[in-house]
Order: sequence, then C-alpha cells, then structure tokens
Amino acid sequence: MAAGLSRGTRASVIAAIGCTLGIVPHMVAAITGLAALLHTSAVAFQGLKYLGVAYLLFIAWRTLREKGALAVEEETVARSATNVIVSAILVNILNPKLTIFFFAFLPQLVSTSDPGALIRMVELSGVFMLITLVVFIGYGSFAAAIRKHVISRPQVLTWLRRAFAGAFVALGARLAFADR
Repeated sequence: MAAGLSRGTRASVIAAIGCTLGIVPHMVAAITGLAALLHTSAVAFQGLKYLGVAYLLFIAWRTLREKGALAVEEETVARSATNVIVSAILVNILNPKLTIFFFAFLPQLVSTSDPGALIRMVELSGVFMLITLVVFIGYGSFAAAIRKHVISRPQVLTWLRRAFAGAFVALGARLAFADR
C-alpha cells in the first residue's frame, strides 16, 4: 500500500512481487525441514523473531522520521525496482510466523505416504504465493487509485503515516510477544 500511495500502480506491483518472493525462503525452509529447526530450537526462533521485530520498528521509525515510502508528493524520486523488491523480501524473510505457517499448515494437506508429497507441497505453496500476489496487487492498486486524494490533503498523509507507523509498531509488539 505504501508503494501504491507514494509511487503509483507500477511501484505497488513491484512491491507485491517482492513480498511474494519473500515467501520463497519460507517455502523452501518448510519443504526442506529447516522450519522444524525453528520450531524445535528456541534460540533460532527467538533470534529470527527479534530480527523481525527490529526491522518492523526500523520501518516504523523511518516512516515517521523520513520521507521514505509514505512521502506522497506529486514528483517523487523513484526508488529502483531492485531496492523496492529487496525491502519487500526482507519484510517477509524476517517474519518467522510465515515459516511456522508453512510448517504447521502445509503438511496437514499432504499425506506423508504420498509419493508426490514434495510436488504437492510445491504446488500448494505456489497457490499460496499466487493468492498473496493477487491480494497485494489489489491493495496496492487501490492505494494508487486514491493517491491523488492523499496528495491533495496533507493532513490525510500525516494520519496515514502515523497509522502505518503504528501498524508496524503493533506488528512488532505482537511478534515480540508471540510464542512458537
């Protein structure tokens, strides 16, 4: 949404692709069993969890203090597609709950006696990624569609920046107090 508000539809699609690509490491971890390590190792889980918390708090701080992703202006200096994708991937990589989701949810849909279990898990992960991409593109496109209304009202922008920063802090707090 931040990319759609600040830079339009194209940027929101790029950010959606980045967030979707950020799912791949979690999918690979679940399929290869690395998720089992995070599930059984409190130290590994806590380390990843607190990296995620720190990153969310950094994003909140940057949203409030800098012009960053929510600086919605008529002429905004474009961030490179690579920069947007890397930031979006980091948001998902540092979310251990996504790994736990893949670890807890996917295996329930695949029988261990099924000889094609690996392919089935990859297929299900692909469906999840496709749905994520479509939903994120929808959110970003909506944000891009209302962009002009936000640009013309600085007070709306101020409240949106505060709301996004607050949401990042709330997500960080929720993650910080999450159990495995």
